[in-house]
Amino acid sequence: MKKDLALYNKLKEDIARHDYLYHVLDKPQISDYEYDQLITSLHELEQKHPEWDRSNSPTQRVGGTPLELFVKVPHRLPMLSLQNSYSPDDIFEFDQRVKKFLRDGKDVEYFCELKFDGLALELIYQEGRLVQAITRGDGFVGEDVTQNIKTIRSIPLSFSAKKIPSLIEIRGEVLIFKKDFAELNATQQENGQITFANPRNAAAGTVRQLDSRIAAQRPLRFFAYAVGAVEGQAFSTQLEMEKYFNELGVPTALDLTKICLGPQQVVDFYYDIEKRRSNLPFDIDGVVIKVNSLRLQEDLGLVARSPRWATAAKFKPEQAQSVVEKINIQVGRTGALTPVAIMKPVRVGGVTVTNATLHNQEEIERKDVREGDTIIVQRAGDVIPEIVSVVLEKRPKDSKPFSMPSHCPTCHSKVHKVEGEVITRCLNPFCDSVIKESLKHFVSRRAMNIEKVGDRLIETLVDQGLVKRFSDLYRLESDSLLQLERQGEKSVENILSSINGSRQTTLARLIHALGIRFVGEQTAKHLAEHFLTIERLAKATTEDLLNVPEIGPKVALSIQTWFANPKLAKEVEELQKLGVKIAGPQRSTSGVLSGVSFLITGTLPVKRDEAKDLIEKNGGKILSSVSSKLNYLVVGDDPGSKLDKAQSLGVKIIDWSDLQKLINDQT
Repeated sequence: MKKDLALYNKLKEDIARHDYLYHVLDKPQISDYEYDQLITSLHELEQKHPEWDRSNSPTQRVGGTPLELFVKVPHRLPMLSLQNSYSPDDIFEFDQRVKKFLRDGKDVEYFCELKFDGLALELIYQEGRLVQAITRGDGFVGEDVTQNIKTIRSIPLSFSAKKIPSLIEIRGEVLIFKKDFAELNATQQENGQITFANPRNAAAGTVRQLDSRIAAQRPLRFFAYAVGAVEGQAFSTQLEMEKYFNELGVPTALDLTKICLGPQQVVDFYYDIEKRRSNLPFDIDGVVIKVNSLRLQEDLGLVARSPRWATAAKFKPEQAQSVVEKINIQVGRTGALTPVAIMKPVRVGGVTVTNATLHNQEEIERKDVREGDTIIVQRAGDVIPEIVSVVLEKRPKDSKPFSMPSHCPTCHSKVHKVEGEVITRCLNPFCDSVIKESLKHFVSRRAMNIEKVGDRLIETLVDQGLVKRFSDLYRLESDSLLQLERQGEKSVENILSSINGSRQTTLARLIHALGIRFVGEQTAKHLAEHFLTIERLAKATTEDLLNVPEIGPKVALSIQTWFANPKLAKEVEELQKLGVKIAGPQRSTSGVLSGVSFLITGTLPVKRDEAKDLIEKNGGKILSSVSSKLNYLVVGDDPGSKLDKAQSLGVKIIDWSDLQKLINDQT
């Protein structure tokens, strides 16, 4: 017991450290596979010891049971709003107001930081453990979103610092990085779901998901910049406060802050950040200026619902005019047809923009975008070009409304639109465009992780006829690769080495890599844990699939449709013939039923093999006969003589529902 507990605590510490290295510092020290092994070991220990407190365990980051509603929670101290301005000239006026109130003509030391364009949040830690997360709300009362926030891997569930305050409320911003936002929207688009207008909307919508399992699949981040109530810790300056956050393992953007003496230095900081804005990995809409001294902050106090000691200087939205020269159609890996406006090049936010997605036919009709139109374009979330509106007075007289094509522009197959969805699709899985995008997903880091096979190479391999399906990657030889442009012996050696390295994979990675519609990384893990082999997944019935977490009728149908296609199903066989080794999740030798023996008799509502698998997966042992060593006899219809013998020996008798309850009550 003590040995298990020591190992458990060590695993939690190691995983927390690797989460910090990966999600905060972007300096991973172990592979994804090694990280998954740590999580698996932790989960097995928790199954073995269900009595342990798991509230701050990394295994809780996958999300839990959906909520019916969010509970309203008052803040101990109000989360105040800042006065905003759109002119750096206002910074001088702010400085004058501060000096006038302090009645001191000396230059004031200001702490200057970024104004994140996300969702304000308060994290409450008691005795070093995260106990609650509350949205800003109206500043006085917010909503309890703890279940969702625990899925953010950059937020520590507990502190490992030597000096831990008895209470600290850390305030900051939840946001989504620009790159992650683009990938999220692409996934939404591929799945026929509504796309997000900008990263802020995506972050806010995710935090307020009633189902935390959805939140767990979204790339949320957090940056701290203030405190609420604090007990057992004191600070003298804003800078000292944020340095302390870093000591606790809480992310900050401290490297993008600056101590400025007087208003001119603050204005210089404003212009410097404005220039760097487009190159930042996340979205900001200005800078925040705070009096650095917390003693002076207290002296300055509040005016209405805003602090006198802080202000925000926002940047002006960046837009430009251009002309839509053509509307092209792109085909994604799930066959989704996406209209893209090709524009005359225009500079927006320091970047030359040449195209903007129009998402779908409904979006085109809503904005009434046509070829030849003069349009207003901006970079949504400072990264994705977005057409804001059409300048109708400049529309050509001969313009015509745009309609999606009836056939795929790549393979010319007839396209299809599912009722209730906004996406038009090419249903040919061997369309060249679908193949290219599917291969790009297949080789990606979170799938088969074939590092040296990039997008450009995949385009070339498909165009040259060298690769038409996943398995073709494992048939590539150096002679054919050397004939391609810009491929020397060393680069070819690296490509083949990278492909060979991917032959050892996990079942979850392979399922994810196959690109089955609606099956993301987390769903792939659930499928792997449930079915254990790719062969069992391929033969799964609708009932089997619906027993898997997060699998509903729509996802189940998609999985069955994929494996029902003989050409696609054969790919799994071909991959294995070509040396791809699939490591399935190990059956648990520990779990909620660890050390407990079972025997099944009679006819159960499920197949006997399924019942045995359920018991063994949860650590139970199947016996072949009734004896005094038997803990439970699972009885179905027409149990026979085994029931009489079990009763005579005092063995506990349960039915199928009792067995399920026995497992569920302890997980």
